[in-house]
Amino acid sequence: MPKELEIDALGLLCPLPVLRIQKKMRILETGDIVKVIADDPAALVDIPHYCSERGHTLLFHKQTDRGPLFVIRKA
Repeated sequence: MPKELEIDALGLLCPLPVLRIQKKMRILETGDIVKVIADDPAALVDIPHYCSERGHTLLFHKQTDRGPLFVIRKA
């Protein structure tokens, strides 16, 4: 069963949200899920780009009351 990990990147500016994701991905296994909430406007571009470059799947992103939420499956 895949693990789920949440990352709170609220208030962090580029490139810190992506660096946090990258650090946590190292300890996860293929198929695990990472949920990231990040309010840096650059995250809307940076996180999908990071997923594409690393082969991870951005399952979806949506606006929440706390900010944009990104859900990623590790490759």
